Amino acid sequence: MKRYLFLLLVLLVAPASKAQPKWHAHKEPRIIVFGPHPDDATYKFGGTAVLMEKMGAHVKFVAVTNGDKGSYTQGGGPLARRRRAECQEAAKRLGVEVYDVLDNHDGELLPTLKVRKEIISEIRSWHADVVIAPRPWDYHPDHRYTGDLIQDAAYMVMVPDVVPFVPPLRQNPIFLYMEDHFQKPYPFEPDIAIDIDQSFGQKIHGLDAHESQDYEWDPWVAGIQDQVPKSEPQREQWLKKNFESYRSISPKVRHSLEKWYGTSKGDGVQHYEAFEVCEYGHQPTDEEIREIFPMLKNQ
Repeated sequence: MKRYLFLLLVLLVAPASKAQPKWHAHKEPRIIVFGPHPDDATYKFGGTAVLMEKMGAHVKFVAVTNGDKGSYTQGGGPLARRRRAECQEAAKRLGVEVYDVLDNHDGELLPTLKVRKEIISEIRSWHADVVIAPRPWDYHPDHRYTGDLIQDAAYMVMVPDVVPFVPPLRQNPIFLYMEDHFQKPYPFEPDIAIDIDQSFGQKIHGLDAHESQDYEWDPWVAGIQDQVPKSEPQREQWLKKNFESYRSISPKVRHSLEKWYGTSKGDGVQHYEAFEVCEYGHQPTDEEIREIFPMLKNQ
């Protein structure tokens, strides 16, 4: 019992202790982004990834499912292979170093021990300083369970006898949630908001690589597939316009942008990506957040 009380005390006190070692061991941040499907990481982190890679950070995207159900014209292996190829093209356009796709079926993801071990292996192998994933509250079960899987891995990445063939991390990463608009059990808190005005066009170019989703599946679900242009240049412009039409900046996000960039610059941002700090993992100070996101250092 004393041992467990001591461990609890260490966990509670450590984040505030000035004597703790530096929270990461790398000169440049190493970030891993988990999307439930083979396009989610591009949607939620594509603009920031472009900026981070240009600043020397190392970014890896992982799709937790292979997306083999995300079409109304094909499925199974052919669709999974197509979506994997789309991921590789998106990575090339964004400058992302790696875009992995795990072989779990779309629409069938569960927070099993098997998949948890896959997640732990991915985080450790990348030597991640920062892990980004959905919150575990969402309309889609794959999204919810991806959030659960990341939470379940949050402490275990440091336990040597869990997935013993991949060395454990010696410092727990910072875990961040992607933005969503669900209100229960509590709404998303934009602890960090990144100005992606400079990289927004490149993000859209990355999204354009996910053809099966952006020009087929999503328009079909929305009942607007007849509006998708046939020519490639027109399609990308249509995608940009469609993306902007439903992305407004809430007062909370604007406040976060003003916090990180100052009132004048933050008030002028038109495109952003926002993240919430998860209670699990290392709890960053504002100074450490600026270490993660170098574009915030001189603001």
